[in-house]
Amino acid sequence: MNKGFRYTLEKEDIVNYMKLSDEEKLNWLEEIVSFTEKVLTPKEKKVRDYFRNNRETGV
Repeated sequence: MNKGFRYTLEKEDIVNYMKLSDEEKLNWLEEIVSFTEKVLTPKEKKVRDYFRNNRETGV
């Protein structure tokens, strides 16, 4: 069974992202965080927070 997810981008999308200014990249990130907070259920947030706080860093 394959667990997790896979996300791919076209080379053009990566190049376009690289052309953004630092401020544009930060704005994009803030929008993603805001969207994620709005759409995740409380249970999904709990799972996310578990992995954020308990994963091994390999250090």
